[in-house]
Amino acid sequence: MKAVILAGGLGTRLQPYTFFIPKPMLPLGNKPLLEYLVEWLIKSKKINEVIICVSYLHRSIEDYFEDGTRFGINIKYSRSDRPLATAGQLKTAATHLKEPFVCLYGDSVYEFPLDKMIENHFKDKAFISMALSRYKTNLKYGFIELSGHENLLVSEWKEKPEISGLINIGCYVFEPEFLDLIPVSTSFGMDEAVRESIKSKKKVKSFIVEEGSFMDIGDKKSYLEAYKLYVKKLGKI
Repeated sequence: MKAVILAGGLGTRLQPYTFFIPKPMLPLGNKPLLEYLVEWLIKSKKINEVIICVSYLHRSIEDYFEDGTRFGINIKYSRSDRPLATAGQLKTAATHLKEPFVCLYGDSVYEFPLDKMIENHFKDKAFISMALSRYKTNLKYGFIELSGHENLLVSEWKEKPEISGLINIGCYVFEPEFLDLIPVSTSFGMDEAVRESIKSKKKVKSFIVEEGSFMDIGDKKSYLEAYKLYVKKLGKI
C-alpha cells in the first residue's frame, strides 16, 4: 500500500519556530518530526511507498528526504503552490492513489499498530477507517444549570467540569473513491469530506488506539513538551 503524509501547512500556531522551518521538519531529539513518521510507516509491512504532500518551505523537506533511498523506502512528492487545508492537500496526490491507502497528518507522532488498523479496514469492508483516541479535559469555566418556569433560576453550579470522549488523531485508511468527494484546487478540510461520506451513507469505521499511542505537536506548548520528552530519551551526552 501507499501512505500519504500531509506536510504542507503553514504552522501558524507554531510561529515563530515555523518562520524558516516547516512544521514537519521541527526537531524532536536528534531528528525532524517527519522522520519519525516515515520510520513508523516503514515498520508497517504493508507500506511500500510514501507520498509527502508539500507546499510551504517544501524544498527543506524534499532536500532532506530526497527519493527515500537513504531511509529504505520509495518517497514521492505532491506539491501545491498554496495551502489547501487537509483534504485539499490530499487531493493533489490523487493521480498516485488508485488503490486503498493510508493518510496521516504531518504534525503528530504515532505508536500504535498500523498493520492491525489496515487489516480491520479490509475485514470490515470500510470506506474510511479513522484512528481515534480517548481524551478528557476540564472546561475552562464553571457551567451553570438553569431551571424554573422561564429557566431563570440557578439550579446547579458545575465548576470547571471534566468532559471526555473520542478524538480524531489524524490517521486514516481511505478507499480511493474518497478522493472524488474533494474538489480540485480548493481549500477543503478533512472533516468536510468525512462528513460528506457519512451523509452519503458510506461505511466509516473507527479504530481506537490506546492512550499514549499518539502525540499531537500542533502548537507551541505541545511541541515544547514533546521536544523535552525526546531529548530525555536521548539520555546524557
